[in-house]
Amino acid sequence: MPNSRARPRRDTGGGAGAAGRNELVSRSLQSAEHCLGAQDFGTAYAHYLLVLSLAPELNDDVKETFQYTLFRWAEELDSLNRTQDLLGCYEQALELFPNDEVICNSMGEHLFRMGFRDEAAGYFHKAVKLNPDFNDAKENFYRVANWLVERWHFIMLNDTKRNTVYNAAIQKAVCLGSKSVLDIGAGTGILSMFAKKAGAHSVYACELSKTMYELACDVVAANKMEAGIKLLHMKSLDIEIPKHIPERVSLVVTETVDAGLFGEGIVESLIHAWEHLLLQPKTKGENGNCEKYGKVIPASAVIFGMAVQCEEIRRHHRVGVKDVAGICLPENVKFQSPAYSSVDTEETVEPYTTEKMSRVPGGYSPLTECFEIMTVDFNNLQELKSLATKKPDKIGIPVTKEGTLDAIVVWFVLQLDEEHSLSTSPSEETCWEQAVYPVHDLADYWIKPGDHVMMEVSCQDYYLRIQSISVFGSEDEMDVGKSFTKNKDLFSVGNEAELCSALANLQTRQPDAVEQTCLLESTEIALLNNIPYHEGFKMAMRKVLSSLTPGKVCQAMDTHCQNNAVSCGSGQNNCEESTPEPFYVLDVSEGFSILPIIAGTLGQVKPYSSVEKDQHRIILDLICEANHFPKETLEFWLRHVEDESAVLQRPKSDKLWSIIILDVIEPSGLIQQEIMEKAAISRCLLQSGGKIFPQYVLMFGLLVESQTLVEESAVQGTERTLGLNIAPFINQFQVPIRVFLDLSSLPCIPLSKPVELLRLDLMTPYLNTSNREVK
Repeated sequence: MPNSRARPRRDTGGGAGAAGRNELVSRSLQSAEHCLGAQDFGTAYAHYLLVLSLAPELNDDVKETFQYTLFRWAEELDSLNRTQDLLGCYEQALELFPNDEVICNSMGEHLFRMGFRDEAAGYFHKAVKLNPDFNDAKENFYRVANWLVERWHFIMLNDTKRNTVYNAAIQKAVCLGSKSVLDIGAGTGILSMFAKKAGAHSVYACELSKTMYELACDVVAANKMEAGIKLLHMKSLDIEIPKHIPERVSLVVTETVDAGLFGEGIVESLIHAWEHLLLQPKTKGENGNCEKYGKVIPASAVIFGMAVQCEEIRRHHRVGVKDVAGICLPENVKFQSPAYSSVDTEETVEPYTTEKMSRVPGGYSPLTECFEIMTVDFNNLQELKSLATKKPDKIGIPVTKEGTLDAIVVWFVLQLDEEHSLSTSPSEETCWEQAVYPVHDLADYWIKPGDHVMMEVSCQDYYLRIQSISVFGSEDEMDVGKSFTKNKDLFSVGNEAELCSALANLQTRQPDAVEQTCLLESTEIALLNNIPYHEGFKMAMRKVLSSLTPGKVCQAMDTHCQNNAVSCGSGQNNCEESTPEPFYVLDVSEGFSILPIIAGTLGQVKPYSSVEKDQHRIILDLICEANHFPKETLEFWLRHVEDESAVLQRPKSDKLWSIIILDVIEPSGLIQQEIMEKAAISRCLLQSGGKIFPQYVLMFGLLVESQTLVEESAVQGTERTLGLNIAPFINQFQVPIRVFLDLSSLPCIPLSKPVELLRLDLMTPYLNTSNREVK
């Protein structure tokens, strides 16, 4: 009876083993606690791992301490760039606590910081599922959802006209014989499903985004087409025959177009498709079954443009002020927005921004008629290949209305086939925005009928580029009727002298030999243009500094700065002699800020800026120099601290700040994360009577009804998607907060009066109030 003898031996050994195990667990727990006290988190983590693997029954007892140890050890590994060890620790922790939402969320945060957005989203989503009330995980998931499934997916899927026209064109092509289809940039797979429903025998779809690929798999399966559509998680440029698809296809369908038509890589992908994935195109006059030939939907596009006046575009892309609260901006500093397109730029930067022109705040005024910029045939390989190498076309457009030239607005008509087309014009109700090319570098932006707006158009780097924008005035001697018409040989005029004269008179500013260019975000340019904002800060800072030591602030200095920049410097030196100990002012606004320089005009002040970019520091130094401040007037605080997290600390060991300027509201409209924690630290660093700016913020709310908001936030049922079941899958990525909204241009019906919802007081937090009742 071997089994009966074996059992007692196991029992006896088990008892001894249990005693030994308990002893080891007890010692390991003591060692872990000792290591925690010594802040040796790595060793403490190893001891807790041993404890939990030997005694799973202790999970609940040590869970919180284990989490704390894990997070502190992960921080150390992160600072040492030991990525693999960090991820390994989290994987071990999740084996022990697979349903711990806090560990899942923390793992997601690390992955997101490392750039693994898809994987991070999975952990955030799991954390929310485990605990729907876990706010940190919800906020993280909402933030990452915006990266993974961009909001335009919802808008496009809700665009019934767009879906109907694409469906009709695909149906027609398949009925005419194009039975094998490749969908490039499949997204949710809607075009692939149109092709399958139309009767295509073979449908292939490629999608680079892991999230969108997985979403498309779910959507295709839900619509019972997984057997007929092969989904590939890859770029079309990497597809090989027969490795990924068995043979060349007869039809490529794609909607990889952005507001500037070419920005999502449609030209490169179609060149590759024609060379490697598509059957040869049908030549003119050739008859026969379409299945033997290749074609592309969309077949072609015509790009249009219009010169406009628009104050909203101007204030976000052109610094239009020369004096900001007494600080003069020097002539040799040129501010540019990211949408600025230089002719000789080496970087591939999207040379335009986008706007829904029908909803731009304040509206816009056309200054020219609509004009044709270029056409492109997506079924012509040679034409596609020549786009990037072709010399820029020169275009001249007559001005029809006087006004300020702020931008060239661009849209296109997408010709899917001979019968079906889609327009992205501002006058069309469509899911697309328009591309906007802000105008820079003109000596005079005012134009009038009789003038001509000149520009060069190209497709360098496979981006539509509109550059060298200039104005040819009506008073300049040139035969306008002959020379400034839209054709490819625009400047091929007979009289060379006339051409030279015209070029010499173009209203472009010659760059100064010592000119410095400063690239600012459009929100930073808009802030620099905001005079009341800077004047408000100046008055508030003056009031605080005067209250601290009334005689210490040089009141006369401000007048000197405005009237005579030279005397501004001497005034400051005089103050220094009489009162050697300055006030300390720290500006921790994010991005470019001249508030510290403004503070420097208010007497014996030592201002500190926390700008990070070297380029911004150079420009701030040039502004100081132009206003005749001593070089040491402005200090860059991040040079004095070891890392950004220590930016809120004393200026000197025995000194405190008089004023600390914090960023409270992001450009998107959200409250900055951890602002109350920053305010709490700041209050500890203020001298008696010192202030945080802003001292408090009042937040208001308004109830509205808006079909636009609904359609931009979630796919509405199956009717918009022509009966295809897509909404439940993509709507998992909808977010409850919309940012960058402008109420003045949002189509909506107010359902209440504006109500104060919250007082956020940074100086005296006990005064914080909230009122959530809205009638």
